[in-house]
Amino acid sequence: MSLLQVNKNKLTEVSKKTTPENVREAHEGLYHATMNLPEAARHCGMTQRELKMTFWEYLKYHPALHDWE
Repeated sequence: MSLLQVNKNKLTEVSKKTTPENVREAHEGLYHATMNLPEAARHCGMTQRELKMTFWEYLKYHPALHDWE
């Protein structure tokens, strides 16, 4: 039995404002595998689909970290 009652229908997540700094941090987090996609999208205030599209552009201009050959 809980002392606090929470109305689950009214729970909402506060969205962050998308800024170039937040997007850069999210891209670097994805690039270095320190963030996963949902976490990075929440960090920069984008949808996962929007972040995927911008991350593909980011990957075009950043070389691979390792040469696997």
